[in-house]
Amino acid sequence: MKVKKYIASSMPEAMGKIRAELGEDAVILVSKNISTGGFLGLFSKKKIEVIAAIDEQPKKKLKTKSHAAHSLPIRENQTLLSEMQELKKQLKQMKQQTNNESESLFEINQIFKKHDIRQSLIERINENLMERYEQQQLRTIPYDIQKQWTSDYLLHVLKDKKIGGFQYEKRMLNIVGPTGVGKTTTIAKIAAKAVLQDNKKVAFITTDTYRIAAIEQLKTYAELLNIPVEVAYNLQDFNEANEKFQNYELVIVDTAGRNFLDKKYVEQLNKIVNFNEEMETYLVLSLTSKYEDMRKIIRQFNQFPIEKVIFTKKDETSSYGAMVNVMDEFSLGLAYVTDGQNVPEDIVIPSIDYIVESLFEGVNDV
Repeated sequence: MKVKKYIASSMPEAMGKIRAELGEDAVILVSKNISTGGFLGLFSKKKIEVIAAIDEQPKKKLKTKSHAAHSLPIRENQTLLSEMQELKKQLKQMKQQTNNESESLFEINQIFKKHDIRQSLIERINENLMERYEQQQLRTIPYDIQKQWTSDYLLHVLKDKKIGGFQYEKRMLNIVGPTGVGKTTTIAKIAAKAVLQDNKKVAFITTDTYRIAAIEQLKTYAELLNIPVEVAYNLQDFNEANEKFQNYELVIVDTAGRNFLDKKYVEQLNKIVNFNEEMETYLVLSLTSKYEDMRKIIRQFNQFPIEKVIFTKKDETSSYGAMVNVMDEFSLGLAYVTDGQNVPEDIVIPSIDYIVESLFEGVNDV
């Protein structure tokens, strides 16, 4: 029996190679998807690996006489038996390897699922881990190596994303987001940093005229920081307030926290806020929200030039996968992460390392 392994881009291509070399009587014993090429586990190509076999002994006609000889000599029977045993051994080893791979990635996949990382991203991470595993011919993948390789891959995925706080390249910062995400408190933290740490001249414009409490809260923070506040009920009010604050280095706009799953509330922003070239717009999302809800909110805002996201309430959840999901799925950066109610302390200007390490917080290496 002749046994041979083939690597091809697709099953039809593999079948063509098998027929050409082994003939029409060849049989496929096992097939699996693999990755080849690339550099350091990246930029690889998907292939299919097929093991096929053909009986090299010609088929003999059975004799009808009772005294006919055996169809195969004893030596040939022994050779065929030996080949079959070796084939079974190879198949057993391949099966064991697949089981070991699945078991070795179980713990890190549990971490991904705990953080609600998107399944498509988990599959890409796993593919990268297994490719590097095969390249280095390891028998198992120790957890600390899995963690390092995962970090390397996520650093590659996120390296081109805009990560970091407001840099004063523009004069206005517009903060939008649904109700209940801690938007006003977040604005106060950004303003406090600008005034107390960066020595900037800051002003507030609020369009949140639906909630009196929100205006009063913003005015309280403004008094503490000695920041002027203007309330805009319509686009004319907004333009007048903007003109009044022309000499300020940072004007933070607080928009109404409404049900942004309803498209009409998003459309109303255009009637109040002048989205112009002097403005950056950040979307505030709570890490306590379901990721599917975040996706719907982001899509509702696709008519506006959202540049970055601010994630709030990190201290109220143990699931941080949305920080990676949003940047991976959408062309959005990450500006800030808040992890408490204290102003101005509980706000972080994240880095890629901060995001990756958040996924492994509280997890002990094994």
